[in-house]
Amino acid sequence: MWKQIANHFGRYPSQAKVAKLLLEQGFRVHQGRIYAGDVELGDVAIGKAVGVDRRIVKSAVETIESTPELMRVFSKLRPTSFLIEVASEMGWSAIEIIAQNAGTPGIVAEVTGVVANAGISIRQAIVTDPDLSTEPRLYIITESPVPPELIPVMKNCRGVKSIILL
Repeated sequence: MWKQIANHFGRYPSQAKVAKLLLEQGFRVHQGRIYAGDVELGDVAIGKAVGVDRRIVKSAVETIESTPELMRVFSKLRPTSFLIEVASEMGWSAIEIIAQNAGTPGIVAEVTGVVANAGISIRQAIVTDPDLSTEPRLYIITESPVPPELIPVMKNCRGVKSIILL
């Protein structure tokens, strides 16, 4: 997906940096502004986050709004609450799974199946996008601790390279 979007910014690498941040964070574009959900974000803050001037941010928004293909994506993005950092504070477990090849079908199904078959409820599962991340990961937050004997079972799932308990 990112490759298709990046093509629209071919001559403007600084604008592409802005667009990539918007996509990664789930920030949407609406009427010339950038939003995280319903909260408007300033051009200066976005620019600072990617190391560009606020005018580049404004130009990126204009490019997005003038391109129907981009607006179909950027007008519908939503941020997601990622619970990985608060899992231990809530008494939950967090597992990070690194794939051998992120394009292998069934990794999420097999690993979550192992967790579910053990009677453990999953609070959240998030996969980083292979086009946006150099090392895509699957993160699983469970309501109760994952027994150590499940780790080798998950490690033997199709496409799993390694598992990290966080």
